[in-house]
Amino acid sequence: MPRPDISRKKQIQTILSAPVDPRRPWAEYCPLTPNLETKMTTYEMSLTRLMDAPADKLYRCWTTPELMKQWFAPKPYTTPIVEVDHRPGGASKIVMKSPEGQEIPCPGQYLEVVPGKKIVFTDAFIGDWVPKDGAPFMVATITFEPEGNKTRYTATVRHWSEADRKKHEEMGFHKGWGQCAEQLEALAKTI
Repeated sequence: MPRPDISRKKQIQTILSAPVDPRRPWAEYCPLTPNLETKMTTYEMSLTRLMDAPADKLYRCWTTPELMKQWFAPKPYTTPIVEVDHRPGGASKIVMKSPEGQEIPCPGQYLEVVPGKKIVFTDAFIGDWVPKDGAPFMVATITFEPEGNKTRYTATVRHWSEADRKKHEEMGFHKGWGQCAEQLEALAKTI
């Protein structure tokens, strides 16, 4: 969760002026975009919850395939396939399944992984920096910030365009990701 004493504009300026992080090799190739601050907030949706579970358990639920299968899709949907390689450039192959049997593939790639603290992934690549077929849709940042015995869980999703953001919202981002966050918290409490 952003620190309340730093404005959004200052946060973005800090990010843009930071030296290239070796864990984020793409950073030096990303050109700065005019009106980046406006685009970032216009194309972004976020969900924050104070969860009654420690950060390490929530992170484990995000990184263990058998655990991901139990919470990743909003019920009654299921997640029968979870294959993940948690490293920058590592592939993520997740398939959700509707109650009617329709499979919903969610291929992607991890951009940044900070154990116990942060996971950043996108659908723009399918692993090892291979672009996916079709237009990319989003970049998601998941953070786990301990607050006493609880964790401030934040899922921020940045879309490539306003149309993509609107489409994701219409697909039920807030309800679906909110339900998944509740399922995640409930599972983390049991491990």
